[in-house]
Amino acid sequence: MKLFQQMLVAGASVSLLAPIAAQASDVVNLEEMNSYSRSNNKQSSRLDSKTFINEVSEDLAILKGRVDGLEVKQNEFEAGGFSDTTVLDGKAIFDVGSVDTDDDTYTGETQFMYTYTMNLNTSFTGDDNLYTRIKTGNHSSWSKTKSVYNTYLSSGNGNGDTLKVDKLWYTTPIGNSNHTVTIGPKIENYYMHATTPSIYEPVLKAFTLGGNAAAYGASTSPGIGWAYNADNGFAISSNITSKNPVLADTKQSWATQVGYTKPNYSISAIVNMKYNGWTDSYFMSTDGTARSGDGNSTNVGLRGWWRPTDSSTAMPSISVGYDTSETDASSNSNTTAYFVGLNWTDVINADDKIGLAFGQPQRVEGETIDPFLYELYYKYKVNDSVSITPTIFGGTSKNSSNAEADMTGYLLQTTFKF
Repeated sequence: MKLFQQMLVAGASVSLLAPIAAQASDVVNLEEMNSYSRSNNKQSSRLDSKTFINEVSEDLAILKGRVDGLEVKQNEFEAGGFSDTTVLDGKAIFDVGSVDTDDDTYTGETQFMYTYTMNLNTSFTGDDNLYTRIKTGNHSSWSKTKSVYNTYLSSGNGNGDTLKVDKLWYTTPIGNSNHTVTIGPKIENYYMHATTPSIYEPVLKAFTLGGNAAAYGASTSPGIGWAYNADNGFAISSNITSKNPVLADTKQSWATQVGYTKPNYSISAIVNMKYNGWTDSYFMSTDGTARSGDGNSTNVGLRGWWRPTDSSTAMPSISVGYDTSETDASSNSNTTAYFVGLNWTDVINADDKIGLAFGQPQRVEGETIDPFLYELYYKYKVNDSVSITPTIFGGTSKNSSNAEADMTGYLLQTTFKF
């Protein structure tokens, strides 16, 4: 009986242990499955990383190729470009116009002319400037005439399609002060003045600088000048220009200017001493010839300008000028001249400009005819680089035969800036 009971207990024990063993076996299988799953996930992860790296490598290779191409183009540009110290700007001007005079010197034939200018400004210290102007054009006849009718255009250039260095000078400050010195083999004295004499934008050369008469008349020559601009608006400058050979007993001009300028107005005075028969062949005495001879002249000019704070108002900017000239040359008389210039901006369209100027070119003392000159234009700004300016101008003066002559001119001017 005891033996039978022991056999029953042993069988029951085996039956109880079997499920536990099976469960243990199941646990092992689950761990293997998890291990297998983790292994597959790692392989899948490794596969995605490689794919990503390959794709990025391809993109980087493409970008590197593009960068290499840009570097090649940059090197090509730098090889044929300016140094990083030089800035270039310029403009091309197309002039289509005609002039008619009642003495039939000009009979209204239409001319198509151009001027092309490049300005190079080079700085070696950040404060100095080496200025070079390269210019060409094909103006002739009335648009470049200096002695009669006052039809010389501000854009006029008679280089005969030859590209020339037209201006060349160097300006540098003296230390950290407000003093500057300018010197150059090709310069006109008004580039060395400390105060801007006029803000009127002219079409005719006669209306530049508040009236390009005796006091501000000049020609390109070797010159040297000094200028001082105070922080409060006061300015003074003095300069000498001389026909070649320099520093010799030759024609010279010594100009000294004093001025005071604020943001919306300015006044200035200039005394220009001209020696040994220095002549300015722009808009001289109204007998139709330039002042000449071996004498000396004392030329005094007064200038002033004012502009409204709001440029879009009906009130224009105003520039005025008055000149007197006395000479000791026996072949010339004393002269006077005056100028008034008005500019309206933003009148019809944004950034457009209307200009009206009138005045008396240099009038010889005792002259029986009163010379008079005027211009009226509308400057339409197509964009920041292109503008179109239709202009009418005219007046009364003397011709080359010392007879009274009336003149009327028309001009369509297109300017391209770059």
